[in-house]
Amino acid sequence: VQLQASGGGLVQAGGSLRLSCAASGNMRSINVMGWYRQAPGKQRELVAAVTRAGTTNYADSVKGRFTISRDNAKNTVILQMNSLKPEDTAVYYCKVPRSSWNDEYWGQGTQVTVSS
Repeated sequence: VQLQASGGGLVQAGGSLRLSCAASGNMRSINVMGWYRQAPGKQRELVAAVTRAGTTNYADSVKGRFTISRDNAKNTVILQMNSLKPEDTAVYYCKVPRSSWNDEYWGQGTQVTVSS
């Protein structure tokens, strides 16, 4: 499985960005896909995740501002980020978590910078 992330950039506080993760390869056993982020000097953390059935999970810090969605036919996961804050500045990574049915996969990071 290969994950290709795109959509990062520079935006002012209060603005919006849309991240996209396109997956390729054998996706049949993949249930959960998610976005993680890592800010300078901090540990990588979960931002949001979505199952194949559409069940979502969000970090408390992004609830109500970010929306994760998934198109199973296109093997794509979208992270819509609204009302961005400077503390959202980080490198964002698309990830397929390890499970009983699949290995762990990471996409390359995409930089999101929110200016105050």
